[in-house]
Amino acid sequence: MYENLILASTSIYRSRLLEQLAIPFRQRAPDYDEHVIDNEAAESRCKRLAEGKAHSLTQSVASSDIILGSDQVAHLEDGTLLNKPGDFDHARAQLMRCSDQWVSFSTGICLVRESRSLIVDSETYRIRFRPLTKPTIESYLERDQPYDCAGSIKAEGLGITLLADAEGRDVNTLYGLPLMLLTDHLINLDIIP
Repeated sequence: MYENLILASTSIYRSRLLEQLAIPFRQRAPDYDEHVIDNEAAESRCKRLAEGKAHSLTQSVASSDIILGSDQVAHLEDGTLLNKPGDFDHARAQLMRCSDQWVSFSTGICLVRESRSLIVDSETYRIRFRPLTKPTIESYLERDQPYDCAGSIKAEGLGITLLADAEGRDVNTLYGLPLMLLTDHLINLDIIP
């Protein structure tokens, strides 16, 4: 049944989400260069990065440990990627571009044991932004400061006020870790009952 689970992430958001499954885990920083591949589809990118993060820890953990890597990519319908903005100005520009648009959040997961990928999968959750004014965006950014979030939004916080609609199986995919998809795989692999 349960084996030692290691979350290959320093993200407070991902660790809080994983805690919802009530299974013990440890958190370790992955040692992985998140390099960009030109014209890579968002779904392929999030899976590749999740797998890279998980595999980056294989030499530093016990062979019985299972490593969970995850990565999220936000993208517009035309395929334009929306990275973590890093600062106010980049976040404002991203949100202006997202105004009255659908944005997809593809989140990849990878489970690795003994240097072997057990699963590599992803799930997508879509949100549609309300028509946004510059004052609305600036007020939101000053209060929520989502500069470390893909797409410049913390939907689990004040970001919900910017949204008009949403589509998808699991809202946790939007928050950074598709818990339903992860649970499906943990059960199928007999890692949890």
